[in-house]
Amino acid sequence: MNKRMSCPQATVFCGVDVSARSLTVAVIAPEEPLARREFSNSASGHKELIVWLNKRQAKVRVSMEATGIYSLDVALALDGAAGIEVAVLNPKLVNRFSQTLRRSKTDAADAAVLAEYSQRMPFTAWRRPAVNVLRLRAMGRHLESLVVEQASGKNRLSVARSSTATPRAVIADLQRAQATLLRRVRKMRREAMKLIEAEAVLADRFQLLVSIPGIAAVSALHILSELMALAPEMTVRQWVAYCGLDPVHQVSGTSLHKPSHISRAGNRHLRRALFMPTLSAARFDPHMHAFYRALRERHKTGLQALLAVARKLLHAIFGMFKTGKPYDGARLFPHSQPALQSVTG
Repeated sequence: MNKRMSCPQATVFCGVDVSARSLTVAVIAPEEPLARREFSNSASGHKELIVWLNKRQAKVRVSMEATGIYSLDVALALDGAAGIEVAVLNPKLVNRFSQTLRRSKTDAADAAVLAEYSQRMPFTAWRRPAVNVLRLRAMGRHLESLVVEQASGKNRLSVARSSTATPRAVIADLQRAQATLLRRVRKMRREAMKLIEAEAVLADRFQLLVSIPGIAAVSALHILSELMALAPEMTVRQWVAYCGLDPVHQVSGTSLHKPSHISRAGNRHLRRALFMPTLSAARFDPHMHAFYRALRERHKTGLQALLAVARKLLHAIFGMFKTGKPYDGARLFPHSQPALQSVTG
């Protein structure tokens, strides 16, 4: 969307700290003290925020952290408003920036940090995903919540059956609830697949995903629903960081040398969607398995090796989406000698 201002003489820098119920806003304007205000995180609150920002009659640059469903609607509202640019940031980047400022951890302080981020750091405007991409992501996340609920109900049913004190009526009710959830999951998957099959880009990338050993239709649906919402200019390293699979090292002199771990600062939905495909690929794809075994032989723990496989899996998907070519493990691991035995580590 091309946005023009009649008075482009100034730029106002804004930070929005997003929570489920409220938006804490801080604004840095030329020759004015830092301004703060709070709005409800609702359609009416978003309109009030836009009116308040546009009163300054200047271009406004807004930065906010990516907080899933809580930040999406306000980002869409701000992106659609004249004179306002919005950046949706990886929380890890904001955290690193805030550490240099040594600020207290409050909503107001977080909003001020985001406003300063808009002012000091290179600004990359957010690009809203296509309508069908947003719909697919909503379906994928709803499916994820249904599956979690289904697993919880299965555990409750197992516990109820194991106790002689549980009445038959309770067991019957739990069984009906599970049957209802199963029908809802199947129906939502059918609706998601209809959406994928109706759009050529989604259908093509879905087929690329299922060409990878370990990724079946269900996992491909969840992975696709998250990856399609990413900006097309992102690099594969940014994909890995967005997923929270980038390694964190803690080494300082000779006194501090902690084991490396992943940041977990990214998209937990995507990490969860990659978990089972990673296990399957490490076990059944000969190239991924060889990579896994090589890491284990270098004394990496089983978890560290699996996380490395997950990163490789993301690299493979990134390359497939860029080239349009199906998975080829020999190209991903050109120097590996595939091992065919099962992973036991």
